[in-house]
Order: sequence, then structure tokens, then C-alpha cells
Amino acid sequence: MLSAGVANAKETFTISWWGYNGEKLDANIIQPFLKMCDCEVVFETGNNADRLNKLAVRRGEGVDVIFLTDSFSQIGVEQGLFQPVDRAKIPNVEKLYDLAKAPQGEYGPAYSIGRVSIVYDSEKVDPITSWDDLWREDLAGTVSLPGITTTAGPMMVLRAAAHAGVDAYTDPDGAFAAIEELKPNIVKNYNTGSEMVNLISTGEATVAVAQDFTFASLMEAVPSMVEAELSDGGIATLNTINIPTGAKQVDLAHKFINFVLSTEVQTIEAKQGVDAPVNTEVVLTEEEAANWTYGEDEIAALNRIDYGKLNAAKTEWIDRWNEIFGL
Repeated sequence: MLSAGVANAKETFTISWWGYNGEKLDANIIQPFLKMCDCEVVFETGNNADRLNKLAVRRGEGVDVIFLTDSFSQIGVEQGLFQPVDRAKIPNVEKLYDLAKAPQGEYGPAYSIGRVSIVYDSEKVDPITSWDDLWREDLAGTVSLPGITTTAGPMMVLRAAAHAGVDAYTDPDGAFAAIEELKPNIVKNYNTGSEMVNLISTGEATVAVAQDFTFASLMEAVPSMVEAELSDGGIATLNTINIPTGAKQVDLAHKFINFVLSTEVQTIEAKQGVDAPVNTEVVLTEEEAANWTYGEDEIAALNRIDYGKLNAAKTEWIDRWNEIFGL
């Protein structure tokens, strides 16, 4: 736990989040919020799984708001770790794109949006225009996929099912038959964004399925890398804010969420390269928006994931994936 604020604060407000971009988040969110709440802010940092597990062990107590990707916040919803939010206390939610307002029902909104897509070295690979292209014979030994336990990994099972023309949930055999067909094209499955960037920068892989937060690093490492213009669309990923069941500062939590969703905060976070905005009032230049999932048309083109179904199937999928790739 790390703290920020003043020693004589009357209240303590505890935030669970990842902890990266700390200086920008402090300047853009924490310091302005301290002036609004006259409180001390305490942080719990770590990855999604670790922080959600800590919250579960404490039975929903110990933090006032928690930042999670939607795949993990769905687990929190199913485990009863979050309380419904009062949207009347979060008026800025009405400024959001529809998919961000209530992505998991009565629970917390999304504050940022991303996408999973395909990137490739345009100097070495013919244009990729659909997810089906991953199965092309000319891509043998060139593709890096996210590992099955990463955020994007299970999405590949869904894309394989679509390639095979089956439903991954009702016909996993068909989906994993397509994964088996894809195997000759896979050079390596990666588990972190930095590992994937390294595979591309060394030339070991020339195609990758990746989340958009890695695009800037990829293109800096290999300027000829481009994102595929997929006719069947990228896959939406949402970052959510929720109020745990044991939160002590529920009113402050609502005020904080509303502040994070404000046009001012959403704009500065986007312009500084911290998070893609979900507030429809945010206006970015073409350069500022280059690597973000931004704008009504781009957001509307994304595919959504039913994480309730996905999480229920994930254990079996992990076992079958590991059998194919010998893990």
C-alpha cells in the first residue's frame, strides 16, 4: 500500500488499480480529487488477478473503488464482490458511449476502452484483412498469439470457432480443431506485451494478435508494423471501475467515479497517452487518436464478449489449448 495526501486528512479513500503511469495519474486525477474531497488517498496496486483475489479473501472489504478489465470485473460480479452503483450520483455516465454506461448491468461503468486486433509487418507480409487470414499458408511460422491465460487468449478460441463456422460454447471440438489447423502458423504464444514486442522486434514473428496499448511500442520498435483493417472487426476490451461490497467511503466512491468520467479528465488522459476515452465529448486530433479506440464508428465496429459464458468455459479451454501447444 502506498499513500498520497495530507497527514491530517479526515477521511481515507482507498483505490485498487494497476499503478502504471503513476505520475500522470497523480497529476490528472489524484491531486485534483484531493482538493474536491479533502481526504487522504491510499493505493493498492498489482495486476488484475492478484488484486481481485485480495478483495475476495477480504470478502469485499479493504478498498473503496477497484479498477479492473471487464473479464476480471465479471468474475467479481459473479462472486458478489461489488455493490450496484447509483447512477444518479454519477451524472457523467450519460456522456459515455452506450457500451461503457453499464457493461455489466447495475455495476460499475467503463472508464476506458481498448481493442484486440491483428498487427503485421507490412514490409514482409501481404495485407491482412480478416481474422480468417491468420490461417493463410503463407503465414506459416510467423504468428504470435496471446497465451490462453492472458486477457486476449480466450478470444482466439472464439475467433477459431468463427473461422470453423461453429459456436465455441456449444461445439468446442470444432473450435479447437481450428486451433489445431492454425498451429503450423504459430511461432510462439506470448504471456506479456513486452514479450510480444520483443518477438516482433527481433523478427522471430511478423504477425501478432495484440491489444492496442502495445501498438505504440510495436511501431516504435518496427516502423513497418501496421494494424490490420479487419472486415470482421476488432474485439472490445473495457476497463471498469467498481465499488466493492465492503467499501467504507461509498459516497466518495461515486464522486470519484464521476470525476474520472468527466470530460476534463477523459480528455487529458487521452491526450497524454494514458487511456482511451469513453466520454463522447472528448475531441482528439488525428495524431492524438492514432493508437486509441476512438470515435463512434470505430467503437460501433467492435465485437463484444459475453464474459459470463467465457469465464464458465475458460478452464476447459485452457486444458485443451495446453494439449495442442504442449504446455
